[in-house]
Amino acid sequence: MDNTLMRKCGAELLGTFTLTLFGCGTAAIAGQAVGTVGIALAFGLSIVCMAFAIGHISGCHINPAVSLGVFLAKRMTAKEMVAYWVAQFIGGILAAAVLVFIMQSSGLDIATAGLGCNGFGDASSVGISLGGAFVVEVILTCVFVMTILGVTGHENTSAYAGLIIGLTLVFVHLFGIALTGTSVNPARSFGPALFMTFFGNGTPLAQVWVFIVAPLVGAAFAAGLYQFLTGKEEA
Repeated sequence: MDNTLMRKCGAELLGTFTLTLFGCGTAAIAGQAVGTVGIALAFGLSIVCMAFAIGHISGCHINPAVSLGVFLAKRMTAKEMVAYWVAQFIGGILAAAVLVFIMQSSGLDIATAGLGCNGFGDASSVGISLGGAFVVEVILTCVFVMTILGVTGHENTSAYAGLIIGLTLVFVHLFGIALTGTSVNPARSFGPALFMTFFGNGTPLAQVWVFIVAPLVGAAFAAGLYQFLTGKEEA
């Protein structure tokens, strides 16, 4: 791996770490106090923060679904995408580990509070079915990734991309939190689900495949739809 790609991956690891720690941390620690709007803002503002911090280094994907959409839009290579995926998943896992440490240091009951995991059925606030959760995550991710491809594809909007993308993440979370907890990001979902198994709850890890596969499907739809609507394949 060359130095440039290593720096990009380091930025992606940091960005995914920040998104997962602050987004899932807000849901787990302050969720009852700040509610759906507060949790949605935590995820969205994490994107805004990291977009301006690392956007010029890696593009601030901090999400495997976004990297897939960018790859399918022919804006990055397969090698870069896979390297980004590895960095993003590591960032999500490290963030979950730090969140566990913070919560244990504060005397919080992780088994009860959770780690901001996603879920369906009994793990959903409204009891959404597996099929419903899959469809919701596909749609939310498609909207999110299409926004990213659109806003970063033109000079007139690229300067404001971080703010627009962050607000879009808030927008999709406002709809999705009660349904699935809103993933739209496999790396953000995997880390917390993995660590919940250490606290006697294997449901998030058993269900996490939905929150890995559905966002990737949504990203693929977004890339295809974007290229169809623009009528061109971008370099």
